[in-house]
Amino acid sequence: MLVLEGLMPFLAPQAWRNMFRRMTELTDGQIRFIGLSSILLGILFLTLQR
Repeated sequence: MLVLEGLMPFLAPQAWRNMFRRMTELTDGQIRFIGLSSILLGILFLTLQR
């Protein structure tokens, strides 16, 4: 997991920084939706892997 999370700042640090700057402008609801989507996608991948 950390390997994947480390790829973006390693390969494109400026884009990574801009992405986090834009995320600070999102509403709480938008951030929660992104979090929920990530959780569901992770569960789907784990289910498909089995």
